[in-house]
Amino acid sequence: MSRGDLRVRVDPIACTAHGLCAELLPERVRLDDWGYPIVDDRPLPPELVAHAKRAAAACPTLALLLPPADGQRARSVPPPGRGRAGAASR
Repeated sequence: MSRGDLRVRVDPIACTAHGLCAELLPERVRLDDWGYPIVDDRPLPPELVAHAKRAAAACPTLALLLPPADGQRARSVPPPGRGRAGAASR
């Protein structure tokens, strides 16, 4: 595992069980009986990184996170126009 590998995590406070993450990244996310995500948090292989970033960006509550596997602080990957700068300009 190299430094900076990504893994999928969910912010359980922010998540409101839309289920979009499981549709966009079924290789790593499945839903529990209530529609909340259960994630496989192993480091993502290179072929899933783009899909994971798309799923994180599409999350309606930005609850899907992609922290590095080396334990660095988790950061969400907001889609264009939905980050802090986009919110300030509205």
